[in-house]
Amino acid sequence: MARVTRGETFRSLPALAQVAAIYLVARVVTLSVLFAAASASGPLSRFGAAATVADFVIGWDANWYWIVADVGYPTELPMSEDGRPMENAWAFMPLYAYLAKAVSLPFGSWAAGAALVSLIAGFGASYALYALMRTRLTHTQSLWAVVFFANGPLAALFHVGYAEALFLFFLLCALYVVVRRRFAWLYLLIPLMGYTRPGVLAFSLMLALYGIWRWFRRRSDPLPAVQIVHIVAAGLLAAAVGLSWPIIAGMAMGDPTAYLQTELSWRRNWLPDSVPHFVPFDGWILGLNFWFAQWQVPAWAGWALFGAVLAGTMLLLWQSRYVKKLGVEVRLFSASYLLYLLAVFFPQSSTLRLLMPLTPLSGAPAQIKPLWGRLLVLGGCLAYQVIWIFEMYAYGNTITRIP
Repeated sequence: MARVTRGETFRSLPALAQVAAIYLVARVVTLSVLFAAASASGPLSRFGAAATVADFVIGWDANWYWIVADVGYPTELPMSEDGRPMENAWAFMPLYAYLAKAVSLPFGSWAAGAALVSLIAGFGASYALYALMRTRLTHTQSLWAVVFFANGPLAALFHVGYAEALFLFFLLCALYVVVRRRFAWLYLLIPLMGYTRPGVLAFSLMLALYGIWRWFRRRSDPLPAVQIVHIVAAGLLAAAVGLSWPIIAGMAMGDPTAYLQTELSWRRNWLPDSVPHFVPFDGWILGLNFWFAQWQVPAWAGWALFGAVLAGTMLLLWQSRYVKKLGVEVRLFSASYLLYLLAVFFPQSSTLRLLMPLTPLSGAPAQIKPLWGRLLVLGGCLAYQVIWIFEMYAYGNTITRIP
């Protein structure tokens, strides 16, 4: 009787079980790193010398989600003694916070609920990524995309009280239904995505660009009227959802600028004298000039390098055969999301985390043919994961070490 190897057993499993196995192994690895980081946490760390993984679960932004779930949102814009708007819970969307609270009821601990939501949502996102990749790639390539995602540099976010995993689940599902042209699902997924964390405006832009792309290809790829209606309506819904939160916050606090002032309050931790009003793209201009000065890099050299990075990124999105194979939907969203970040974000230690919605691009290295090439990518992911967890949690004690 022929002996069945572990590899053959794995390949005989359904795709869902294969993704689950990959995700489970990845979570054991990440959890081991988190325990090691807790042991390495010293008295100068934010979490102290007696840190536990449970402390990490509610650390940094997770604490704000806990405040939202436990206390709710303020009805007035908090002000400092010198009259400046202060950080407050309105910067954090409600869905993840309250879902974690509901899940936590049997355990009596919001942290437990938050960890479970992140863990389960991470698995959902992994399978949604597999399904999305499978529309363009082979089964093996799609699984490798999941391997890179589940073991990525920011895999700790599948264990802690951050909303990224839940947002990614909704986002990847939304991209999948666009690829499959099952647009009716977007009316559910867009509000879920929009009230989990910021970023749905990028999806609105993607739908607009996607509609234009479909229009110019309508002779070779028919565009029925019903699809036009869905694309336009879903794009407008995404824009409305994305713009609604500042309006809701403004109405609740009696100040139409309250949400923007809340977001700018974090920027003032870095630049106390920064402009008091939001100006699109201004965050990167101020932020990069700040970092160039900190690193003693001539401004012209820094901006030249930044321009080269942007140009190289766009070239990869539109010319790389690995990225092109992922489909126009992934490429349009990636470009839209990068433009969104450039318009609204201030570059700092959370920049890498805010790039997580670019997860579908993990399908590009998954196409590398030599196995050693894919293993090299995986090794880089794991190495950066260890560095990131230790830097942000074990040693995190300043605003330059915030996940």
